[in-house]
Amino acid sequence: MKPMIKKNTSLAILPLLLGLSGHAANPVIIKKITFDQAREITWQNSHVLKQVDYLQLQKDQERRAARGLYYPTVGIIANAMLMSDPVTLDLTPVKDAITPLYKTLGTYGKFGDIPGVPDEVATQMIRQKMLAGLTEIEGQDWNQVIQKKAFGVIAATMSWPLYAGGKIRAANKAASINQLDVVEISRQKQGELMSELVERYYGLCLAQQVVTVRREVYKGLEQHLDDASKLEKEGMISNADVLHAKVYHAQASRELTRSLQQTDIVRQALGGTMAIGDTINIETLSNLFYLDSIEPEAYFIHFAATKNPLLNQIESKKQLSVQAYNALRADFLPAVAMQGTYDIVNKDLSNYVPDWEIGIGLKWTLFNGVSRFAKVKAASIQTKEVEEYGRKAQTDVTSMINKLYHELNMYRDQLTELATAREFAEEYLRARETEFHQEMTNSTQVIDARLALAQVKTERLQVMFNYDVTLAKLLEYAGVPADFSSYSTRTNVKTESYQ
Repeated sequence: MKPMIKKNTSLAILPLLLGLSGHAANPVIIKKITFDQAREITWQNSHVLKQVDYLQLQKDQERRAARGLYYPTVGIIANAMLMSDPVTLDLTPVKDAITPLYKTLGTYGKFGDIPGVPDEVATQMIRQKMLAGLTEIEGQDWNQVIQKKAFGVIAATMSWPLYAGGKIRAANKAASINQLDVVEISRQKQGELMSELVERYYGLCLAQQVVTVRREVYKGLEQHLDDASKLEKEGMISNADVLHAKVYHAQASRELTRSLQQTDIVRQALGGTMAIGDTINIETLSNLFYLDSIEPEAYFIHFAATKNPLLNQIESKKQLSVQAYNALRADFLPAVAMQGTYDIVNKDLSNYVPDWEIGIGLKWTLFNGVSRFAKVKAASIQTKEVEEYGRKAQTDVTSMINKLYHELNMYRDQLTELATAREFAEEYLRARETEFHQEMTNSTQVIDARLALAQVKTERLQVMFNYDVTLAKLLEYAGVPADFSSYSTRTNVKTESYQ
């Protein structure tokens, strides 16, 4: 899920950015925002994070579906049947068996022992009853239709799995693991998005600062060209010095134009990351920064062991493979279920069929070749495969953290060296300009000194940008990308900005 981001109630540009996004007919608006403001806008607009949100909703519903396996299934079935012949029950043999008995007793039988009735009268009475019963027997249809060949029925059904060998439990555990896995996917996407935002936001910082340096060089060379032209008129320098100044003045103009174009490219890329459309041009308020010291390397490795989303996803895959193994192993055990039906309405259904029935059934496959054994073994091997993949990933993450941490130290050392180089370049430029006005040096040396200072400034900005991007990647691999902003506000932070 997305991390909670504290809303800045004074952030007046946010509704504007969100409201104008996607309306190309509106004029382009320039807005200056901090990195934290850019992050807030990105988190609200990002299509990647919205996609993960939908994935989370999908897994939540799959979890609910898995819980439903514990409950009975109730439904209605409707059947219309047509048989080749009706189902009949022929009782003629019974008739044939009892008819002689009734004939004999009704004709020749003698009966008595009826209190108060003479034997002759009793015999006559019982014979008459026997003959009447014989008549009734002979008048009956002894070949009965039990079920007509065409009939229909609508019935309610119920099925309730009572025991499935652990399959239902494994399915529910797997659904829960998938829910947690999506959380790690979301954290991974947020980390990647944070690194991308850092690269593009501070890339725009770098581009804007380079424009400032290039503009400073251009103005400096423009002033130098003006001074050189004046000195040429006074006969103090040659025309070659003026031509040399003109060549480098034109070059500075081209460099400035190219820097402005590069800034527009980076700004468009940042707008894409923030998903704000093409109606808003962003300018940065936060500055490039670096720190003389941060936590030791072991600090980031410790966090990565439990917070790196890629490692946590591998652990989820391992747990899923375990549940797959449990589900396959359940095939060796019996399945027990309660089942029942209730006749709601029928057409020409036999009266001998009961209105309802309920019972418990068991199904146990004892042998089906070697298929089950092979599948269980394959699932067990897959678990071991994921374990090895996890160990490799852990090593790779540790190696990457080690690499990024040493790169941070390298950039910090370079910044220290470039700070000294900048002081030398600034002093050297001042000295050359003074000597030029005193006719102690030529135009070439002044231009070289100015370009040398611009190069040092540009290199320093580039290294500081590399430091910020590397720090973001380090925090991403450590699983704590949201901590990036806190590093930029520490008391020992150092920034760079040319106005």
